[in-house]
Amino acid sequence: MQPFIHRYVPKKLGDVVGQDIALQTLNSFISNYKKQKKNSILIYGPAGCGKTSSVYALANNLGYEVIEMNASDLRNKNQINEVMGAASKQMSLFAKSKIILIEEVDGIAGRSDYGGIAALTKLIKESAFPVIITANNPFDNKFSSLRNISEMLQFRDLEADDVHQILKIIAKKEKIKHGDSDLKAVARRSGGDARAAINDFQMLTTNNELKKESIKELSQRDKIESILSALVKIFKTTDAEVAITAFENVNENLDQCLLWIDENLPKEYTDPKDLARAYDIISKADVLRGRIRRRQHWRFLSHINTLLTAGIACSKCEKNKSYVRYKPTGRLLKIYWANRKNAKKKAIALKIAQHTHTSARQALKSLPYFKTIFKHGLGEDIAQQINLNQDEIEWLQA
Repeated sequence: MQPFIHRYVPKKLGDVVGQDIALQTLNSFISNYKKQKKNSILIYGPAGCGKTSSVYALANNLGYEVIEMNASDLRNKNQINEVMGAASKQMSLFAKSKIILIEEVDGIAGRSDYGGIAALTKLIKESAFPVIITANNPFDNKFSSLRNISEMLQFRDLEADDVHQILKIIAKKEKIKHGDSDLKAVARRSGGDARAAINDFQMLTTNNELKKESIKELSQRDKIESILSALVKIFKTTDAEVAITAFENVNENLDQCLLWIDENLPKEYTDPKDLARAYDIISKADVLRGRIRRRQHWRFLSHINTLLTAGIACSKCEKNKSYVRYKPTGRLLKIYWANRKNAKKKAIALKIAQHTHTSARQALKSLPYFKTIFKHGLGEDIAQQINLNQDEIEWLQA
């Protein structure tokens, strides 16, 4: 028997459930690709929320071909150039155009894959077709170059009602006997993973009937929670027992979790007193982090988790009932852009130093004079003589 997940994969955008806003953005990006400033879109979200199936559904709507590559099979620079190089430049033989889909880009981030991300970035910039990338954690530092050249698009966690809707459609088409409450129970157990829910549903209905007894035998699936779900557990409760488990199944280290809390705390805690208590707790957690780094006192790790979960949750008098859209910290990106700016500054100074027979430090001090010359349109000869590229010229003219 063909698996339900293949038989009922969305054929068109209208078949995709629970991702209306993300689908509009994705559709607009691909449909107007030639007008886009960036060649790729990086989509992220929890497992089973419809990232890959949405790409294929959109391709069917537009009459495009999908060239799918799994990043775990593109382990290094040579493999990426060999496989993706041709696909990114040759026209499709069977469709109006094509979409290049790179799944699980996390797979090329290891030490053995030196040059992989750089090669992928270069090919994306040169691609004649839109590139769609999926990642589990796109905010890791190792993906900074990909974020820089890609539009970011989040697929949200599916609600139990969304998964229930999908299962209801399958049950009707397969003529499976079921109670609606039992169907909802299967949907809830999946934790928002539609793929897992469909597989469970097929496994439990081998006799064309869904029975309550079968559901009880289904063990609760361990699921890696997204950081956004963890933040909801912390910010939307005052119960320490609920909050303290927030990071147990999150694939982030505590340093990253602290940055997420720090970024979103002022949006969630609108009472100044609540905010002050919460930041006092964060400062204590940060002190313990420092002691771990300096003295290797790893026993403090559990205390940091308690402070960042139960401590933050209990620092407020009451939870904020309004919806808050959480976003990753901008601090890492600011550091990245500052480093990029300084790197360009140092590169220009080095070129000046080589041609003026001075030290790079002395050349850095003289940069304001060169900026004045270029702002007045008098730097053309200098740029040519010391081989400045267009980005460096624009920096001096700014």
